[in-house]
Amino acid sequence: MRARTWRLLLSCPFSRGLQKRLPGFKVKYLFLLWLGILLGGWVLYLHYSSYSELCRGHICQMIICDRYKKGIISGSACKDLCEEKTLLFQQCLSSSPVHQVYGGVWRNKEVIIKCGIEEAFRVDLNSETLPRKDLVLFDKPTRGTSMDEFKEMVLTFLKSSLGDQQSLGNLVNRIISMADINQDNKVSLAEAKSIWALLQLNEFLLIISLHEKEHTAQLLGYCGDLYITEKIPYHSLYSLKLPRFLEVVLPSIVRTSLNQWFAPAWPQRAEITIGLLEFVEEIFHGTYGSFYICDTDPGNIGYNDKYDFKMVNLRMMVTEMTLKGFYKGRYCEHNTDCTHGKDCTATCDKLVKQCNTELIQPNLAKICGLLQEYLLYGAPINFRDELQKQLQICMRLNGLARQMEVHHSLLLNNIKTLLWKKISNSKYS
Repeated sequence: MRARTWRLLLSCPFSRGLQKRLPGFKVKYLFLLWLGILLGGWVLYLHYSSYSELCRGHICQMIICDRYKKGIISGSACKDLCEEKTLLFQQCLSSSPVHQVYGGVWRNKEVIIKCGIEEAFRVDLNSETLPRKDLVLFDKPTRGTSMDEFKEMVLTFLKSSLGDQQSLGNLVNRIISMADINQDNKVSLAEAKSIWALLQLNEFLLIISLHEKEHTAQLLGYCGDLYITEKIPYHSLYSLKLPRFLEVVLPSIVRTSLNQWFAPAWPQRAEITIGLLEFVEEIFHGTYGSFYICDTDPGNIGYNDKYDFKMVNLRMMVTEMTLKGFYKGRYCEHNTDCTHGKDCTATCDKLVKQCNTELIQPNLAKICGLLQEYLLYGAPINFRDELQKQLQICMRLNGLARQMEVHHSLLLNNIKTLLWKKISNSKYS
């Protein structure tokens, strides 16, 4: 069989012609080239064969508009999506069939569209038809619920999600105002069902909880539990965001080199870092409680044209209450059994075999680990050693220490000040 394969390769007109033109070219290299092409084709096939599963925007739109026409849901973007067709799905950015994400256009502006009807997609991922029954997602509130009762529902939910914060009354008022689409100072059943469904989505809850901060994407509108945010121009910490199928096959050293080559200039990276550190400071003890970053992947962190930091993906951030609920009574044998997401790990009490609720590393230590590679490459030589020293101290920050809050603030301010002094210098400004 092997000898026959070589004879076929040698008898191929293309192979004979190539040997005549390039006498030193070995047939085995041609074979390896063809093998590489076949392997690349196989990888591309796997990538695009999953496209139909990942990208179901047409089904998302069909489901949403069906609910809208039946009067089950409402929202500021429903008319544009379902009647005037001015909200358009374009580039598919989905990484999961049950969480649809698209780049799109709305009112002549580039936007991000997120469709959270997970239950609908779980009905039948191979079906192009609508689910037969209405989604359980829109079962609350029920007919007959008064405005006062609905406000109390929202307040109770926020307390369970964010903790009993004094400022929750303001957030309730903002949510009620957002639900009142026609601004008639009343909330219809469809309006209430829609805003309630949105609140069940972790990312939406974080968007409205952090709306006062300049480091998160601005919410532009919604319809049912489909919501629209501003598009962040650079949706990765590095300028180059590789397709998922390439990330799998490329060696880590190649990915690192590509990231370094395509990263912004060092002064701009320092500017982005300062914004990121400010965000970490804001969510440490914020207006509506503390939040934790459970995936410090560079692809969740972006920036705009002015190099202002923006958090691209809030799905892997959680509230303190959510994290405590996750760990409460959770069985474990090792610390790794107490991991939420990719980066939120608590200690395991091996005597009772249950997770504790305190994280081993705070947000700042994890972010400093990410910034070490990002900031040190290309940093000014006379500045690099001090920066590296501060980042390494920061990475050792322990979330369990009693004085952690003092150390947290001190380290964060030290790194920010260090960067500000360097980029405010006329040479880098």
